[in-house]
Amino acid sequence: MSPVACRLCGAPLTETFVDLGMSPLCESYLPAQKLDAAETFYPLHVRICAGCLLVQLPAYVPGEQIFSDYAYFSSYSDSWVAHANRYAQAMIQRLGLGGGSLVAEVASNDGYLLQHFVAAGIPVVGVEPAANVAEVARAKGIRTEVVFLGGQTGARVADRYGRADLVAANNVYAHVPDIRDFTAGLAALVKAEGWVTLEFPHLLRLIERRQYDTIYHEHYQYLSLLTASRALATGGLSVVDVDELATHGGSLRVYARHAGAAGEPSPNVKAVLAAEEAAGLHTLAGHIGSPGNIGSPGRSGFAAAVFAIKRDLLRFLLAARADGRTVVGYGAPGKGNTLLNHCGIRSDLLAYTVDRSPHKQGLFLPGTHIPIHHPDRIAADRPDYVLVLPWNLRTEISEQLGYVRDWGGRLVFPIPALEVV
Repeated sequence: MSPVACRLCGAPLTETFVDLGMSPLCESYLPAQKLDAAETFYPLHVRICAGCLLVQLPAYVPGEQIFSDYAYFSSYSDSWVAHANRYAQAMIQRLGLGGGSLVAEVASNDGYLLQHFVAAGIPVVGVEPAANVAEVARAKGIRTEVVFLGGQTGARVADRYGRADLVAANNVYAHVPDIRDFTAGLAALVKAEGWVTLEFPHLLRLIERRQYDTIYHEHYQYLSLLTASRALATGGLSVVDVDELATHGGSLRVYARHAGAAGEPSPNVKAVLAAEEAAGLHTLAGHIGSPGNIGSPGRSGFAAAVFAIKRDLLRFLLAARADGRTVVGYGAPGKGNTLLNHCGIRSDLLAYTVDRSPHKQGLFLPGTHIPIHHPDRIAADRPDYVLVLPWNLRTEISEQLGYVRDWGGRLVFPIPALEVV
């Protein structure tokens, strides 16, 4: 059997970054009538390319199967909508956008971001592959093309609407199995003097903060600034600036332009690259780490950190069950499904979870078959503990769940280390 090839440079993928076993697609929520049917599990075996250093999950599942009908709606996170609004205001000011400009967003979801540009009188177009999600955006009056971005489709959108002054691609660069064709689409969408911004979780923070639950089949690659720059270069785009963000446990916002308009990269770019190099992320050996060193990146150190999270969470849940304590979940995010399936947690240890999205309520989590209820269920049942699965929204959710303390309930955060508060 021939080795899997790197999707960026084509080299054989022979090195393991971390292997999380088998898991179902993290957004494949189940209705009750399918609970007795067979369920497909796929490997979560993350490799690293010895050539270009891209950390990646082979495309076990094509993007069309995952994203054509999608259960994630961005607008159900208040903090994420607020983040999008801040981004929009910052870009309007930084780039001098106005009524004669065009803003395009790739993976525009339900219009959570573009609505802020519309409110400012700026023309927009969204590119969104999930038809069910795109319909919600269209209902808000946001022009949306239902298509996967690539070189050809990007050119078609540009022919129809014009090339954009700003192309935003938030939390999608990790989600594309053909990163080279997607990058060609970005280049086709943006004006010769325009700007592309990408936001994605930073591999450096994933390793430092033990965020292994952000590994799932929808995330085809795990990017550093170095590897993102190499990927953008395949489409003739150059990184000119970068911001470090707190979102999703630590992300980067990368600013890129066509190489002819790029100029010298900012000091921020040099600083982030230097931090990555100091952490060992510019060499294969640095990713792999040293045996037994939990604080080090890579296969040995990162795998040890993953095991420690699994051990501590299972110990807590088993002890709670033995003591007659009730534990329920909050949220039904993709990352939660990676965590629960990797740990083998079922409804005997986590009775149910709740979610604000009505698109998930009444369904069951993939693999674990834990039921998803409306958030009101927590106040009705008054559990002893609430396991918070979307830990990246800790501040927002802690405020939403402030009432749990009324009966002495406590919140549990599993990552980066088990914490009961």
